[in-house]
Amino acid sequence: MLVGLWGQGKGDIQEEVLGATGRLMKGLGGSTSSQVQILPPIFPFFLMARTYELQKKAELNSDVDVISLPSSSDFIKPGKMCWTAGWGKTGKNNPLSVTLREVELRIMDQEACKDHSDYDYQLQVCAGSPTTSKSIGQGDSGGPLVCDSVAHGIASSYEAKAPAVFTRISYYLPWIYKVLKSK
Repeated sequence: MLVGLWGQGKGDIQEEVLGATGRLMKGLGGSTSSQVQILPPIFPFFLMARTYELQKKAELNSDVDVISLPSSSDFIKPGKMCWTAGWGKTGKNNPLSVTLREVELRIMDQEACKDHSDYDYQLQVCAGSPTTSKSIGQGDSGGPLVCDSVAHGIASSYEAKAPAVFTRISYYLPWIYKVLKSK
């Protein structure tokens, strides 16, 4: 999962700037440039993420770092405050954001996501803000849900008046480790 990834290119190879905070100018806020091969989508249906393979090892610094994954038994409890980030729209008629934006969200109980017809508590996490309309939006799919410096979810679905749905990373850990081991 790459957060703050900005790229341009055609086909299966793109020039990427890791740690980018702006989309309009190559390198704005980014610190490490790398060729990235976009691999075929070999992930399960609900895992809303692309698989990227860097052509060279990323240089870790204050803009580019790694994040911990949860254990396969981790289920974040309702009420926990987490955050997500993305380049998505900040309103229905607004364009995609030109800067990477983040929002704090509360983990909700499974009843809060009943408006999402395909919601499955074992596979997904429900997160939102009970007091504001801040959430993920169109264009934020694939962004992280981070709680206590651990990536617990991947932005996958939103409704205008309902909490957002994130793919639960802990459920897919066996698959993730299988793919990583094959590389």
